[in-house]
Amino acid sequence: MYPITRMRRLRYNQALRGLVEETEVGVDDLVYPIFIDENIHEKKAIESMPGIYRLPLENVLDEVREVESLGIKAILLFGIPKHKDELGSASYDDNGIIQKAVKLIKKETKLLVIADLCLCEYTSHGHCGIVKDGCILNDETLGQYQKIAVSYAKSGVEVIAPSGMMDGQVKAIREALDANHFDKIPILAYSAKFQSSLYSPFRDAAESMPQFGDRKTYQMNYANAREAMREIKLDIEEGADIIMIKPAMMYLDIIRMAKEKFDLPIAAYNVSGEYSMVKAASLKGYIDERSVVKEVLTSIKRAGADIIITYHAKDFAKNFSN
Repeated sequence: MYPITRMRRLRYNQALRGLVEETEVGVDDLVYPIFIDENIHEKKAIESMPGIYRLPLENVLDEVREVESLGIKAILLFGIPKHKDELGSASYDDNGIIQKAVKLIKKETKLLVIADLCLCEYTSHGHCGIVKDGCILNDETLGQYQKIAVSYAKSGVEVIAPSGMMDGQVKAIREALDANHFDKIPILAYSAKFQSSLYSPFRDAAESMPQFGDRKTYQMNYANAREAMREIKLDIEEGADIIMIKPAMMYLDIIRMAKEKFDLPIAAYNVSGEYSMVKAASLKGYIDERSVVKEVLTSIKRAGADIIITYHAKDFAKNFSN
């Protein structure tokens, strides 16, 4: 008779389980996204994202001070401007909503400030680039991205995170930053950003729903893994310092593939739809939110993510921070 291999020996109590635990998520791994709205004067609940708000500039410091007090070290900013036009010109206004918010945040906290760089929140048509005759123009859009990057850097943004999925965007932004003496600012590239149905709550939050068509001509087909590796490789060659996979929960295989293939730090965005599904099931009493959030974030880190951008960050910090 063969002896039994007793795997359970290391599971009999919490001390043993903790001693051999292979993956641990901590608040230092997390980035908390924040929406700042130039059109409001009191915080506004986002109905499709329970617990998340659009904030007026007046409330930003209260929010970031709470984030910092919880031990979270980094935030990712999104802005909703008063003025939208076809070029998204408010995005590179040195007195724009993100630019003003960053100056306040850096004056009052030690948080690492990352700013999403895209046009969708700022354009009247809701697309991530310049539009002509119903087409999103790639190369013409890159000049706009360069203007945004330089304006963000001037305001004090410490990490630039381009999310528009235009070809050549990392190279263009790197060149603009370097030419304006911001060569120390890293680029966190949304390298493998898939065209996903899981972004719908975000589009409510950021008022960035496309006014026509969809984003399939620039965001990736979610069926393609090898293409994601090509996108990541190109961004690295263009000067990306950190690469991102978005969404996260349904793309753990992509995170793992990237971890095995590339040496750069890997970020994963636990997106709005993923957050809202957990929240909705919790509010219905179908799941225990606290334990599910830890399991979700652990799975993302276990797959290979070094950085997790998540709307669960504050709740995780409250429940699991030592």
